[in-house]
Amino acid sequence: MKHVQVIQTSKYSDKKWDQKQFLTLDGNSSFNKGNTEITVDPTLEYQGWLGFGGAFTEAAAYTLSQISSDKRQDVIHAYFDKQGGLGYNLGRTHIHSCDFALENYTYVDENDTALKSFSIEREHKYVIPLIKEAANKANKELTLLASPWSPPAWMKTNNEMNHGGKLKEEYRQTWANYFVKYIEEMESAGIPIWGVTVQNEPEATQVWDSCLYTAEEERDFIKDYLGPTFSQNGLTDKKIIILDHNRDIMVERATTVLSDPEASKYIWGTGNHWYVSEEFENLSKVHEAFPDKHLIFTEGCIEGGVKLGAWDTGERYARNIIGDMNNWLEGFIDWNLVLNEQGGPNHVGNYCDAPVIADTKKDEIHFNSSYYYIGHFSKYIEPGAKRIAVNSTLERVSVTAFKNPNREVVIVILNENDEEHHTVLNFENCQTDITVPKRSITTCIIKS
Repeated sequence: MKHVQVIQTSKYSDKKWDQKQFLTLDGNSSFNKGNTEITVDPTLEYQGWLGFGGAFTEAAAYTLSQISSDKRQDVIHAYFDKQGGLGYNLGRTHIHSCDFALENYTYVDENDTALKSFSIEREHKYVIPLIKEAANKANKELTLLASPWSPPAWMKTNNEMNHGGKLKEEYRQTWANYFVKYIEEMESAGIPIWGVTVQNEPEATQVWDSCLYTAEEERDFIKDYLGPTFSQNGLTDKKIIILDHNRDIMVERATTVLSDPEASKYIWGTGNHWYVSEEFENLSKVHEAFPDKHLIFTEGCIEGGVKLGAWDTGERYARNIIGDMNNWLEGFIDWNLVLNEQGGPNHVGNYCDAPVIADTKKDEIHFNSSYYYIGHFSKYIEPGAKRIAVNSTLERVSVTAFKNPNREVVIVILNENDEEHHTVLNFENCQTDITVPKRSITTCIIKS
């Protein structure tokens, strides 16, 4: 006989991650046949799971420097502690400045093509200490992805870091060398880099740090410069990830880049963001075309400033996580770990929300619905878990299921409806009845 642990968070309850009474899986259900059902098949396995994480931006690290030490530690615990927090094991950071930095900045002097002046000294003030504290709290080395938003202005066609522009052809080797310098300097500082993306949002001209690459330009930069330069410098273990942009354009870009065998041999996989599109099926299209490559979510946030108390923001997180998971995603990295009361700092005023908001004026921490919704996945789905088959007949309810390395099965049920559902959970020829509250998320853990 197996037991089911049920954890629920609902818009209409003050309890978060509420532990319900254990249910028993047996051969009977009190519901009549024909009622809605969720059926899990643990024998049918799909992709493995890397984990969950968020971004160590300068904005996040600076914000945490502006609150009391106790509150700072509360936030780090809330994200990286395995028992009481979200258990994050992934992270992302930016190669010099992004919009969520205090200003535009680089690591070299202007026109220093030899990179003799290269220094990451600035990152020692806010970002590196936060990463080290997070890893210490997680009690493990974090898997870190690094992304550039723009090369230095003097390497670009528009001579500025903002407003798009392109990398000048004559600086492609210099820019590839810059990646190497960054990885070496970070690792010398005790921050291992797992991988890099070629360019954050390469098809967007932004008012902040940005740089444009066509699919062909990204392919050729990897094939002729970045890949070979990593190889020549002993960095073949570093993952190279393409796209790092929205789902609506991922099939075309992945097809162009990954169809080239010389470029493809250097590439680990494709990174996607959630803005613009919820075409989750595009991940499956990329997976089916290139099954030896990987898929990872590299950024998503709620735009337009802070939205304390909003519930649909958490639902958006869960809907996107489930949608991508069910289409071969292997890891989820949120955007800023924490922002201030304004949704910044951001050097061009592109204010956003985050799962944790730190009011630096009042020295208060606010946990948004998104924080709790992410936890319904990250607290229970372990790195190394395998997605397994699940089928649901519930309308407008999203479901995914994973099998952890210890053989426990985790099922996550997102109900965005304004009505509760009474459903039957089927597992290995046994059943149990589950009530899914309105506007809620439920995690079920089937114990071995």
